[in-house]
Amino acid sequence: MLGKSRSASVYGVDAYEVEVEVFVSGGDPKISVVGLPDAAVRESKDRVLSAMNNSGFTIPVGHTTISLAPADKRKEGPCFDLAIALAMIAATGQHLTNADLEGWWMFGELALDGRLRPARGVLPVALEARRHHCRGLLVAPPKAPEAAVVKGLNVFPIHDLRQAVEFIRGREEVKPLKIRVESLFENEQSDSPLDFREVKGQESVKRAMEIAASGSHNILMIGPPGTGKSMLAKRLPTILPPLTLMEALETTKVHSIAGTLPTRQPLITRRPFRTPHHTASDAGLLGGRANPAPGEISLAHHGVLFLDELPEFKRSVLETMRQPLEEGRVTISRAAGTFTFPARFMLVAAMNPTPDGKMPAESGSTSREIQKYLGRISRPLLDRIDIHVEVPKVRFQDMAARPDGESSAQIRERVIRAREIQNRRFGDNPCCRCNAQMGAREIQHHCQLGPAVLKELKTAMSQLKFSARAYDRILKVARTIADLDASENIDVPHLYEAVQYRTLDRQIWGD
Repeated sequence: MLGKSRSASVYGVDAYEVEVEVFVSGGDPKISVVGLPDAAVRESKDRVLSAMNNSGFTIPVGHTTISLAPADKRKEGPCFDLAIALAMIAATGQHLTNADLEGWWMFGELALDGRLRPARGVLPVALEARRHHCRGLLVAPPKAPEAAVVKGLNVFPIHDLRQAVEFIRGREEVKPLKIRVESLFENEQSDSPLDFREVKGQESVKRAMEIAASGSHNILMIGPPGTGKSMLAKRLPTILPPLTLMEALETTKVHSIAGTLPTRQPLITRRPFRTPHHTASDAGLLGGRANPAPGEISLAHHGVLFLDELPEFKRSVLETMRQPLEEGRVTISRAAGTFTFPARFMLVAAMNPTPDGKMPAESGSTSREIQKYLGRISRPLLDRIDIHVEVPKVRFQDMAARPDGESSAQIRERVIRAREIQNRRFGDNPCCRCNAQMGAREIQHHCQLGPAVLKELKTAMSQLKFSARAYDRILKVARTIADLDASENIDVPHLYEAVQYRTLDRQIWGD
């Protein structure tokens, strides 16, 4: 007899439908799993047989073939256990028929006693199930809220194999889980323990951070140890605009697949803030292994990637970031296939100007030692960072004074207003949602300069020997500064401020 059920598998950050077929024939007792299964899938037969036996079902006798289609895509993980068990029960004529299973999707691992355990990647599976207009998705209760954020899909929390069978037969009622997604976004910033008001002094750096947040620009902070670089970076998410529902779903998909979604949090509503250690490898940053999973830059999607002590990272690791910084995604090729993960993040980097932490003019390091230290960061990578800002030592009067600067909420209001201007400017363009993402065509259209401004830019380009890439970065940052001023045109003050954020690296690295 032949039993059929439906499940799904994850490839990259998206899911695709998997048809599970179980055929039981005569012959020697044997179970074969076909369809490019990995070790966890091949072991499903042992878990399924034990779960069936302990749940009161008869295990098949004879040669049993389990097929996972499409057969040309590799299947990973224990997520097919429930679908295999239900198809096997239907194939052996126990309580279920293929007609009963029609339209239902199942996703979860079975314990040996029949309990249903959660599996990674529920959110992309739920999105795919909705696209196929399935009757409902059966998942383990801990993962049901994650799937239930997908509107238009019935999600049923199932505790064990027997309950799944009784529910599909109509013998036991299980109500679909309903979640009001809007409630998940309520007070998403109010309970943050961090605030820009706590940062004493550093007004020029706060201004640079506000500009970076307004246009989603990458920023590099250079200064001696103890000046507050990490403190400033950790507070950047508090002034970023809130995630939209689409951004939240995209971010949650990545974390769901990586298995980093916090417990009891069905949807990520705050922008991620990732801080990999400087010993991180290429695979740890970009994603890797034989079957790649999202790396740190993808886990920072729609959020912030903070690289502290930038020169301490391996140069090869930093160089691999150049493509994601330009394209907003990372592509990894392996024998199992080519995987693409999203990586649209803000890069915030911090570093000392010299090995001993002092500015070059005050440093006790030799010129050769300084150049070796700075040489770990390539010019092409620096050119992809829009804003370079010095973080000076905090004056004693600032440290002794009570914090009286602007709060994160006040700065965030201006950032949101600037982002709203950009949303109207770019409309429905899926490839460009903020100024930092503008390509050559958008720069030409939205960053037109008057004669006086153009003359000043020409002078700056000539004297400071900026590259063509730096030219584009200056225009993008100037456009953001103009948006903060609610100015339709880029004026000379906007240009001057944008240019100053490209001069610090010339002072430290030289021409």
